[in-house]
Amino acid sequence: MLGTLPTHAAPLARLFRPASVAVIGEGAPATAVLAHLRAGGFAGPVRHAAPEAIDALPEAPDLAVVVTDAPPEAILARLAARGAGGAILTGPAPTAPGPRPRFLGGHALGLILPRLGLNASLVAPMPAPGPLALVGQSRGFARALIDHAASLGLGFSAVIGLGRNEDVGFTASLDWLARDPGTGAILIEVSGIKDRRGFLSAARAAARGRPVVAIRTTPDREAEEDGLPADAVFAAALRRAGILCVDGMDAMLAAISTLARLRPLNGERIAVAAGSRALGALVARALARHGIALAPPAEPVAAALGLLLPPESARSNPMILEDSAPPNRLAEVAAALAGIPGAADAVIAVQAPGVTPAEGVASPEAEALAATAALGRRLPLLAVWPGGARGEADRRRLDGAGIPAFPTPERAAAAAALLVEHHRARQAARELPPRTVLAIDPDRASVRRVLAVAHRAGRTTLTEDEAFAVLAAYGIPSVPTRRARDPESTAAAAAALGFPVVLKIRSPDLAHKTAVGGVVLDLEDEAAVARAAAAMAARIARLAPAARIEGFLVQRQVGRRDAQETALRLARDPMFGVAIGFGAGGVEAALRGDMAVGLPPLNLALAGDLIARSRIAPLLAGHRGRPAADRAALAEVLVRVSQLAVDWPEIATLDVNPLMAGPSGVMAVDGWIALDPAARPGTAHLAIAPYPAELEETMRLPDGTAVTLRPIRPEDAEAHAAFFARLSPEDIRRRFFAPIAALSAEQIARMTQIDYDREMAFIATAAGPDGTPETLGVVRIVRDPASAEGEFAVVVRSDRKGQGLGRALMRKALGWARRQGLAALTGEVLAENEPMRAFVERLGFTLARHPEDPELLVARRNLAA
Repeated sequence: MLGTLPTHAAPLARLFRPASVAVIGEGAPATAVLAHLRAGGFAGPVRHAAPEAIDALPEAPDLAVVVTDAPPEAILARLAARGAGGAILTGPAPTAPGPRPRFLGGHALGLILPRLGLNASLVAPMPAPGPLALVGQSRGFARALIDHAASLGLGFSAVIGLGRNEDVGFTASLDWLARDPGTGAILIEVSGIKDRRGFLSAARAAARGRPVVAIRTTPDREAEEDGLPADAVFAAALRRAGILCVDGMDAMLAAISTLARLRPLNGERIAVAAGSRALGALVARALARHGIALAPPAEPVAAALGLLLPPESARSNPMILEDSAPPNRLAEVAAALAGIPGAADAVIAVQAPGVTPAEGVASPEAEALAATAALGRRLPLLAVWPGGARGEADRRRLDGAGIPAFPTPERAAAAAALLVEHHRARQAARELPPRTVLAIDPDRASVRRVLAVAHRAGRTTLTEDEAFAVLAAYGIPSVPTRRARDPESTAAAAAALGFPVVLKIRSPDLAHKTAVGGVVLDLEDEAAVARAAAAMAARIARLAPAARIEGFLVQRQVGRRDAQETALRLARDPMFGVAIGFGAGGVEAALRGDMAVGLPPLNLALAGDLIARSRIAPLLAGHRGRPAADRAALAEVLVRVSQLAVDWPEIATLDVNPLMAGPSGVMAVDGWIALDPAARPGTAHLAIAPYPAELEETMRLPDGTAVTLRPIRPEDAEAHAAFFARLSPEDIRRRFFAPIAALSAEQIARMTQIDYDREMAFIATAAGPDGTPETLGVVRIVRDPASAEGEFAVVVRSDRKGQGLGRALMRKALGWARRQGLAALTGEVLAENEPMRAFVERLGFTLARHPEDPELLVARRNLAA
């Protein structure tokens, strides 16, 4: 951007950084909150008033803590009239409209800001200041987490207890924390989300600058028969946002112990140094269960370690100390591993239980390892230190030195696995996809006709051949199929296809035809087909008498010797909307729920990642003489299904099982689609905003060059790096306010993988000498999520200036900003940059001196008119 992100809007600033607080309510709970506030050392005035005395408060409070179980509408109206900045509702939320300040709640834990001495909550005592921030909904979870952090010597920058999340929720809280320099790691506890798109958007922004760990505390529910497991969808959504998702309290506590205190991994090489062969083996086994294999050290590393370890141990991993090793040997090995370049990315030091000098006193081994705490600034160091009261003294000593210490190998391995998962999440966030974009030109008119037939018939499901027609409209191949009205006509349909064939019942009411004998395989001649059809009709009449029968489907039987049965599914999740599952096909696989999950929209890179995460991925590479499947064709199908989900909100469920995947491509063999008659047009069913293709347009430059103006997308990464390389040093300095030699992978990912809900980047592209599109210019607009303003930046390739590209890009930007309802656009310009000053003034911007930097001007244009 031309400068930093916009500052916070005043209403949320008063709530999250209050200068004055009032407690509204009477009785023991109000007294307790008041005591917490006064005990914390808050510097501003703390008032107490009964609900009817709000008007008499000596000043309008920035923050009011409403402690009452009564309906709060009247209290909130009085607070709004008094000019309060924000409120916390420890009781119910309002159910009727009316004037009110922004509020946390209802049934909120409250707000704790230790650095301000603010404890406007139901928690006592206040935690110490520190790098952790917690945003959650459960009071019990927050108390448990705060207590555990205190036992590790860790403090908090903020605790935001949202309760029912009725007003100020995850989106605003995460946006605030993302800009807080005192927050080093964010912990999210979720039981319910009301704004899924805002949540993921804010979470993604927060995760770019610090570790973010999330846990779902919603009670488990059984996935619907054609649904996807809620935990899998939750993890997939957060993975897409670059967030580490954990599945239990132990994992969250391990995250506190590690991510908040250790530097991120640079790789996945973990070295284990152990004073016990058995404990070392248990660490290795526990790591293997997390998918982490221990590699032996390289020969130069082993040679160096041979000065401290027996030769065979120096070449193994785990590395086992001799029984006669001195007390400081474990620390020496850990120090060596940290000091040898390329030896490891993390070290787990495992101490065999020993005899401490006295209960409560740390052992010489622990003291020696604690003395190496500075190693943690070079690579993460964890410890396994078993034992009861005596082991506890050592663990406290190590924890105090900044070395997370665990009583069991399994807990240490789980913590190391979190570091690895966080590393992978960071790598995934910075991975730059290839420039290939799958061109999808669906036959939407055909889909519209199929759905219209179902609607006119009052059906909310499609028959299998109708589902195949929908898939075909999006370029997804399906097995050749013919319809037959009755058992007598099935033989002719089979003869036209060629034998062997499969016979299926045609019914919109039977999603699982095999359960009622509605599928027969291996039919070799016309007579067999006719007999099977008659028997099928009788069988279904007996087993499913209420099902509507609309004849039969005859399909060419697909050879399965060289193909792998896979399955894909679209389903609706209550929290995150449409999700896509991919995994093994067949009836048993469906019962196991063996599917990797992702969220649309997918591109080819994301589809490939989804396939790679499935348990069937190793089989797709070839197994027991079966050739490898065409993974590129599978990825294409997933992208096409993703576009189908984007385009048609009325498709509630789509199930393709099996989807045969072989060396020559893929083919749908069975399909089922259920409709949602209450679905509305648009993209509200998606948790992630799709690429806005409707904003694409073309223009011609004065020299005749054809130029496309369009939103940026992840596949533009390579072209964007090339674009930056062709900017002159002076243009780079004027754009970034500093000389920059090249953009890092993280910077390119940040610029090309944008969130279309909160920002926009339009690029101008034209065919280069080899026909490949080149980026000629870009304009970027970032919305302030807490206000109605945005900040812009524009730059044109140095050799393409003076051809109207900058003006065309700014026209696109201004149009988008108006459609988004922004009231103004601002940007920062170097005062010496005369061409840019003249350019923005011609576009209607006014220029004023920057209030904090005399070398900068602030360009502003109001858009309300």
